[in-house]
Amino acid sequence: MSGPLVAIRDVRKRFGSFEALKGVSLDVPRGEVLCLIGASGSGKTTLLRCVNQLTEVDAGGIWLDGELLGSRIDGGRLHRLSESQIARQRRRTGMVFQRFNLFAHMTALQNIVEGPVQVLRRPPGEATAEASELLRRVGLADKAASYPAELSGGQQQRVAIARALAMKPELMLFDEPTSALDPELVGEVLAVMRELAASGMTMIVVTHELGFAREVADRVVYMDGGTIVEQGAPADILAHPREPRTQAFLSAVIRR
Repeated sequence: MSGPLVAIRDVRKRFGSFEALKGVSLDVPRGEVLCLIGASGSGKTTLLRCVNQLTEVDAGGIWLDGELLGSRIDGGRLHRLSESQIARQRRRTGMVFQRFNLFAHMTALQNIVEGPVQVLRRPPGEATAEASELLRRVGLADKAASYPAELSGGQQQRVAIARALAMKPELMLFDEPTSALDPELVGEVLAVMRELAASGMTMIVVTHELGFAREVADRVVYMDGGTIVEQGAPADILAHPREPRTQAFLSAVIRR
């Protein structure tokens, strides 16, 4: 239990001539809610995708609870893990995207049950009972038999959160989870995330919802140009940023 849950060390990622991450290092202790803020293209989503191994790092390393992700060290050299080994590591994290990505032909309950039964080989009855409890937890107990097309965007995103939680992750990653929602639906998703944070779940959240970051985050990290410019307590970063780039970004966001 010693050390951070997530340790990111000098991570670099390039897409062609564009350097998306320029040596990012960051620790995330267990139980922390970390919010990543910054303009589009600053590297926030790329960093999140590297943590979940949807994007392979070019240099540096990421450790989850002491386990190096994506590679093993053998004879002093790094060797890329197999896809099945990477999939096993990826199960330790849950990720919620901007788009809900629910299976359209499955009900809300079936969407949640699918992973535990097919991937974790949980008994269907047990997985269904836990899925029902997760639907209750996200305020959708009455929508178990509804298909995605019958749900609002906010409801679909809450099902997506429940689906991620059904895999019993150690870490939850959120990539702008409210950006695709109509304004009146944002609050219901943020309420679920607040409850999840209060339960002690370790969370890394890419968000433009500064109110949520101010209220729920333990730490806010401002990124720009593939680097971490400034980080600290929400009250310090959002109300009294030290760096000119952070000040300019927050001024632009508040003026909108």
